[in-house]
Amino acid sequence: MSDEEHHFESKGDAGASKTYPQQAGAIRKNGYIVIKNRPCKVVEVSTSKTGKHGHAKCHFVGIDIFNGKKLEDIVPSSHNCDVPHVTRTDYQLIDISEDGFVSLLTENGNTKDDLRLPTDDNLLSQIKDGFGDGKDLVVTVMSSMGEEQICALKDIGPK
Repeated sequence: MSDEEHHFESKGDAGASKTYPQQAGAIRKNGYIVIKNRPCKVVEVSTSKTGKHGHAKCHFVGIDIFNGKKLEDIVPSSHNCDVPHVTRTDYQLIDISEDGFVSLLTENGNTKDDLRLPTDDNLLSQIKDGFGDGKDLVVTVMSSMGEEQICALKDIGPK
């Protein structure tokens, strides 16, 4: 064997895939699916009967989990679909900057400063009002396919 060293570029994510395959017929309502390279929550699934060439087809209607757009896809039920890895993490809100970014406290005590305020007006006003009132807020951040967004808010009492 050779004695030379192997050098690998560090990607930071240990090469973990953003999606995993799942048979189209096994994906249910309220699950997740990738439609047009966007992670979506499935809101409607309908299956058509087998046709002349023998494939039942699944018709998926999904809502993009980050921008709320409705997307549709039709896939043969025997084929594999991509399902995104969706994770939710809670962080404590430390600060809101003037340029629309939030400063969050992670579980290990570090700060996370690369997230924008949500685009949802209702959630946005709740975060700003609660922070302005000096409440201790915990935000839930949903991340999938390399994107992250604040999706929920919890009040854990006054500071």
